[in-house]
Amino acid sequence: MWMREMKPNPSPAFLSLFLVASIMCCYVADCYDPLDPNGNITITYDIQTWTTRGYVVLWIGEFSLEVNSNYVNYVKVNPSLSHSILDIFITQNKQLDWIQSYLWDKLSCLFLHYYSCRDLYFCSFVAFFCRVIGATGRVTIQNYYQFRHVENPGWKLAWTWTRGEVIWSMNGAFATEQGNCSLFKFDIPHSCEERPVILDLMPEASLGNRSEGCCRSGVLSAWAVDRSKSFSSFEISVGSKDEDGNELPPANITLMAPGPGYTCSPFLDSHPTVSSVIDGKREVQVFRTWKSTCTYSIFVDNKTPVCCVSLSAFYNPSITPCPSCSCGCRKANKSSVQCTRDEYQLSSSDSATNLSSVRCSDHMCPVRVHWHVETNYINHWRVKLTVSNYNYNRNYSNWNILVQHPGFGQSTEAFSFNSSQLPSLRYGDELALFWGIENFNTELVQSTESNMGYVTTDILFEKDLESFTLSNGWALPRRVYFNGDNCHMPLPDTFPMLPNGNTKQSLSLYLFILLFFFDLFVLVKV
Repeated sequence: MWMREMKPNPSPAFLSLFLVASIMCCYVADCYDPLDPNGNITITYDIQTWTTRGYVVLWIGEFSLEVNSNYVNYVKVNPSLSHSILDIFITQNKQLDWIQSYLWDKLSCLFLHYYSCRDLYFCSFVAFFCRVIGATGRVTIQNYYQFRHVENPGWKLAWTWTRGEVIWSMNGAFATEQGNCSLFKFDIPHSCEERPVILDLMPEASLGNRSEGCCRSGVLSAWAVDRSKSFSSFEISVGSKDEDGNELPPANITLMAPGPGYTCSPFLDSHPTVSSVIDGKREVQVFRTWKSTCTYSIFVDNKTPVCCVSLSAFYNPSITPCPSCSCGCRKANKSSVQCTRDEYQLSSSDSATNLSSVRCSDHMCPVRVHWHVETNYINHWRVKLTVSNYNYNRNYSNWNILVQHPGFGQSTEAFSFNSSQLPSLRYGDELALFWGIENFNTELVQSTESNMGYVTTDILFEKDLESFTLSNGWALPRRVYFNGDNCHMPLPDTFPMLPNGNTKQSLSLYLFILLFFFDLFVLVKV
């Protein structure tokens, strides 16, 4: 039925094979999208410069120094010491009688001794400091998905330090928790968490906290919609006690964007990032680059479906609605206007945050996409595309719609949406991506009890007279995506058909189903 040229009597064996292939494609698309096989989010960690933050207190205590003619023995006496003595060391070095320093193991450590002898053999002093070697770097989160964007509340990035690092400072982002920084007495780090969680800054962040490519509240545009807003970056200054040159990248990277549907690879060494300076006349290279690739899976996300498709045409008075229970079944009675739905199918989080309020319907989807074949001209044909928001408490910012249809192989024009053709790769049907016009309809607003939030446009198609037909549902879409999520399509036998074609269509459908189950039985037996 979804063929460019429909035969009056299609081969039953071919139809059965086609249905099996379609079902398998649906399952595969849940974890690997054949319409965007190279889509991913890449996290790049560039080490730009090395710095020394000075000496940081690791332990303070009081010792006794036992001296004789043959050796010097250090014996711990009291683990606590007044901070006033430490202040003397740091701010009034002239009061020190002597300072002895040396490397201890592979750490750049320093013993500071307060030489205050009560007699010839016993003296008191305080214990050691260690110098922290730091690195300034830039972390970039780049969205390479063609039509899946990161929406509010934005991305959330986390990793685990492997060598006891601390974050001294950040620009363009922030760690949600400072953690236990009690080991540091003077210069306090931004975060001492072993596993920091990092968020993007808001657009109104002060200039002193900003960095290039930051401060979009964690929102990333899809690659095909706006490449200039498809990435986010921040600067980070990290301290470590280790200076042996064997730096290790953070481990256990997780990306919430904003849900849990992304799985990230470990950071791997990559070719150092090269950038241009002095108006492109000079290239500079970072010291080291690590990269991690994050891919989306609906199975990992465990999200309840969010959209469905309804169909209609000028040649048929009936409307094909969204399939019942497309995004969950209606629990309220038929008279209710407002219903609640689960955002996630098996949520371990607070049940209150997992519920959303939507307008009651048989499909229970928060978003419905309606495709109406409006007019048939001599050389063109027209479609009205409408996207409706059934949510009572959520707007969709910077939404996008992807439609798969062979008609996009010809010249098309969308009157109220931006649009772009995407490569169809090995699939014959063409792909078109639609999104809102700035300051006009980029916001798909929520519904109220009296009004439905929606955006709509007319699309004018140029006819390919060799393939165009209104028969067998050819003018209807093959697949529709909303914000990267595959929308639930009606079954082909429910598509609006030309008049006087119902009996023939029903017979073909019955034969189709019978042969499908027969072939399936044969395959199982084999």
